[in-house]
Amino acid sequence: MKSWKYYLGLTAVGSALLLGACGGTTVEKDAAAETGTAGASREAKVEGSVAGDGSSTVAPIMEALVEEYTATGTDVNVTVGVSGTGGGFEKFAAGETKFSNASRPIKDEEKQKLEEAGIDYTEFLLAYDGLTVVVNPENDWAENLTVEDLKKIWIEDGTKKKWSDINPEWPEEEIVFYAPGTDSGTYDYFNEVILEEEDMVKDAMLSEDDNVLVQGVQSDKNAIGFFGYAYYVANRDSLKAVAVNGVGPDSNTIESGEYEPLSRPLFTYVSNAALADDAATRNFFDFVLGNAGDMAESVGYVKLQDEDYEKGKEVLARFEK
Repeated sequence: MKSWKYYLGLTAVGSALLLGACGGTTVEKDAAAETGTAGASREAKVEGSVAGDGSSTVAPIMEALVEEYTATGTDVNVTVGVSGTGGGFEKFAAGETKFSNASRPIKDEEKQKLEEAGIDYTEFLLAYDGLTVVVNPENDWAENLTVEDLKKIWIEDGTKKKWSDINPEWPEEEIVFYAPGTDSGTYDYFNEVILEEEDMVKDAMLSEDDNVLVQGVQSDKNAIGFFGYAYYVANRDSLKAVAVNGVGPDSNTIESGEYEPLSRPLFTYVSNAALADDAATRNFFDFVLGNAGDMAESVGYVKLQDEDYEKGKEVLARFEK
């Protein structure tokens, strides 16, 4: 399993929302058992494995949580794959994972597949992200783009796009595109709020690995790309964030929603059966909701209000045995 430091260093979680058919996790309390000696007790030992998959945007938070959780000396082994939001839901519906990370809300067709598979789940909000549009530091012209500019740049219209097509004062150089893959929730979100469901340029380099996108923009003066805010923060010395409608992404504009329409929530979806019947899953997600805010800030995302994480724990407590 790759460390969260890998995700953020290669190139340089919670208001819990309860869905209609869904529930939450539990705090794994120290359980004492009589030992025959007055006053003596022992802690209940939690063992097992917990597998998750999904969004590469959520990965930095979840990987940080897994690393810190492992450092507590737990006997629970947690693994997290990164196949994109859509790919994660496919594995979740197939029963291959106990939780699925997502950078967008679950789609109706994904809900249907889970229902058909008999999998009830709980949606937890982990943190907030600002989908960040970036260019190469040598790009000294595209410092502020409107939503309409972004649509014009990224929409497929049968032409080879040049920067001068957006502004005649800009270079007559072809734009080089880097974008998340089609299984990514980031791709879906950008497609919805910027492209309005129209086709993205065909010559974009697509990857589920955000580090590939980072490296691509770093290496080309005419490149443009987009991905989660944490990947920009980790590489801000070699990338330049573009303001959108005059507002740049930072913790304040993302939390306030001023950085619109690219501010968005990040989620994880957890199997109710695992929460109800598997002590390892409950134990891990108790840790997640107790530490998600700090981990979100440490990797460059925006934490929720403390009371929102407390609400999440209340949902988790419903699964306590």
